[in-house]
Amino acid sequence: MTNKFYTSGEQRAAKVGELFASIASRYDLINDIQSFGLHRIWKRRLLRLARVQPGERALDLCCGTGDLALALAKNGADVKGLDFSEAMLRVAREKSKAQNPTSKIEFVCGDAQRIPFPDATFDVLTIGYGLRNLADLDAGLKDMWRVTKPGGRLLALEFGKPDNAVWRGIYFGYLKFLLPIFGRIFCGNAAAYGYILESLKHYPAQQEVAAMMRKLGWQNVRVVNLMGGIMSIHCAEKPSMNPAR
Repeated sequence: MTNKFYTSGEQRAAKVGELFASIASRYDLINDIQSFGLHRIWKRRLLRLARVQPGERALDLCCGTGDLALALAKNGADVKGLDFSEAMLRVAREKSKAQNPTSKIEFVCGDAQRIPFPDATFDVLTIGYGLRNLADLDAGLKDMWRVTKPGGRLLALEFGKPDNAVWRGIYFGYLKFLLPIFGRIFCGNAAAYGYILESLKHYPAQQEVAAMMRKLGWQNVRVVNLMGGIMSIHCAEKPSMNPAR
């Protein structure tokens, strides 16, 4: 049965927006439970790979409740957090005030496929669990390229598809049977977390996403697989000398 929150085409954004509005208040809790707290370790790994320097301009796309944006700011970056869910942004703003009242992070409501910032604005772009939710992944990667400065970096943390068939079967079984139970217990909404597997089925595997990045001009593209490929971090750089496109 198709998940009620998953659809392709023009209705995709509205459905995903409905999903996040329904779980925003308990998003952090369920993330801790469903990943056994490992998502925090994976995010720290992404931040180490990002090599953020004080004073750099950073954009956290699909920022959700703001974990990556807050960490980037803690490392001294000038940070913008962008998400299209106002419900998630409200949680991010509250968390920012609670953790660092003097933080100057600007949380903006917007579309990661049509990023509302000028060309070549950011030194670092991060995106955690957002690529899979884009209606048009190619368009999203193109606009990320556009707003990145020459020499800038893109880091994307996302669910993956393990190469090992046995491990992939175990992992997909967990997403299919156990994750919706967590969603029902802690959010009162099984479909919200059943969506993860449905969206992952329609999302390219790691090396396909890496190939898309290379085709668009990203360089030094590499995939860091975590836990046998159930999660992955894509790392890429925009060439210092920006070729005509």
